Amino acid sequence: MPDISPTGLAITGAMGPRYDEILTSEALEFVATLQRRFNGRRKELLARRAERQKRFDAGETPDFLPETANIRESDWQVAPLPADLLDRRVEITGPVDRKMIINALNSGAKVFMADFEDANSPTWSNCLDGQINLRDRWAGKIDFTDTTTGKAYALKSDPAVLIVRPRGWHLDEAHVTLDGEPLSGSLFDFGLYFFHNAKAQIAQGSGPYFYIPKLESHLEARLWNEVFLLAQESLGIPKGTIKATILIETLPAAFEMDEILYELRDHMAGLNCGRWDYIFSFIKKLAKNQAYVLPDRSQVVMGKAFLRAYSLLLIKTCHRRGAFAMGGMAAQIPIKNNPAANEAAFAKVRDDKEREAGDGHDGTWVAHPDLVPVAMEVFNRLMPEANQLGKKREDVSIGKTELLQVHEGTRTAEGLRDNVRVGVQYMEAWLRGRGAVPIYNLMEDAATAEISRAQIWQFVKYGVTLEGGIMVTPAWFDGVFEEEMQRVRGEVGDAAFSGGRFPEAVKLFKQLSLAPDFADFLTLPAYQMIV
Repeated sequence: MPDISPTGLAITGAMGPRYDEILTSEALEFVATLQRRFNGRRKELLARRAERQKRFDAGETPDFLPETANIRESDWQVAPLPADLLDRRVEITGPVDRKMIINALNSGAKVFMADFEDANSPTWSNCLDGQINLRDRWAGKIDFTDTTTGKAYALKSDPAVLIVRPRGWHLDEAHVTLDGEPLSGSLFDFGLYFFHNAKAQIAQGSGPYFYIPKLESHLEARLWNEVFLLAQESLGIPKGTIKATILIETLPAAFEMDEILYELRDHMAGLNCGRWDYIFSFIKKLAKNQAYVLPDRSQVVMGKAFLRAYSLLLIKTCHRRGAFAMGGMAAQIPIKNNPAANEAAFAKVRDDKEREAGDGHDGTWVAHPDLVPVAMEVFNRLMPEANQLGKKREDVSIGKTELLQVHEGTRTAEGLRDNVRVGVQYMEAWLRGRGAVPIYNLMEDAATAEISRAQIWQFVKYGVTLEGGIMVTPAWFDGVFEEEMQRVRGEVGDAAFSGGRFPEAVKLFKQLSLAPDFADFLTLPAYQMIV
């Protein structure tokens, strides 16, 4: 980079085509300001997470905070929402590659969440190309022709509303340092997107809207609120223009939903049931407590136990405060050349969305354009109005017991084997730069691999006895792991297995599955392998 970069800032990532349009001196100065102001607090909050985890490991369980009871008990509302966020009945999500952005914006969904987080492998090129693609969307020049297929892609006249998800507080951007420290991935993603696009979005009748992932406390939400305030002030944009939807995808956050809404009340659009990460977080936070070992992932379903409780509490909490309560992801994808299997998959989606709409959710997520009409039909039928803010769900009474209720079900060898195959295949694709990966007719992201290795870790640690009487020991797991890797080799072919990044994925996934202590995120050590 030229010498006009902010003092103390260094970029080690290679400069690709058009990167200089994103990494301008003004944009970098803006990001550096955010980093210098907020990175110290970010690190303090991450340290608080670690201290809290020690208490969970010692036997404490999450609970509602006594010191914030007045916020939960008093009456207040979030600020009014802009017109283009009042109807969010179907949202599609995906990574920030150019074709995906156009197809998602054209899919017929009300909202597209462009993802720099779990559906994106955060390679330097993925992150910078994504910023270019989103900037081109607002500049009216995202159209392109695929050089491989010759197919042309162009934005339709009525695209979905765009919401961007930056990385979580725990992730760094290693390719940029300031004063000798890597940048916060959150501040890097948010700062560059906001700096380049906020005013263009406002001019075109929308606004800078964000999904915020992985929060564990209202103090972490407070930090985001301070980031928003400084960002708006710096660009001369009115306070409250930014609107954020917070993913409730960690167990501690479920006990602080009111407080999270309150901290961000001037910038709040709603909360979302991030179901897959929530399952992972439930396992992680209670990993050292044998009473909370879950059954097979396929049996941890939204209609029962702690997942049912947290989704109902989220609806009640949001609607009391005038915020939207968004449902979770349908990960199914079309099954080509098998109409019966395809219809069975779509029937699962319909059932899931009927539960969400019936419960009072204001919208839902899908992972594939073909599922947009399926989800849309359900919400159009069951939610004829723009949203369900009027459905207060005052009949719902959810406390700590319900939020910690473990799903009933079986633990099977086949479930563990599925975790091995899916987890390793996802990690291999992630190391190759792909964050949204179709595996066994589901669109998987990083949360899938996290659940997979978390369940294995618990099963091995506690010597869980599976259906049929098999005890999970490290030696038994070693044998199963080798068998499943041979199965994967057969499925993907020798060339792909030997020529891809399977050796690294196999080593990392197995290492984390058998580690003496549960690692916070597998994406942290994996990131060091793609820097």
